[in-house]
Amino acid sequence: MTLLDSHNPLMGPAGMASRIGSVFVTATSVASDWNQRRVTRRKLSQLTDRELDDVGLTRADIERVARKTR
Repeated sequence: MTLLDSHNPLMGPAGMASRIGSVFVTATSVASDWNQRRVTRRKLSQLTDRELDDVGLTRADIERVARKTR
């Protein structure tokens, strides 16, 4: 005999919609973060070595800075 907990919100249609929505929000957030890192990396890469030095960075720092962008 199987017992089904009908009071569990994750078992009903609303719970399923919530989980699908959560997956969508997470995927959107991941894509947004990736794009922000890409834009940061691109903008910093366009600076000259002198301009990077003026803000205390080197070319080697660009990836580290982009990873911390949020």
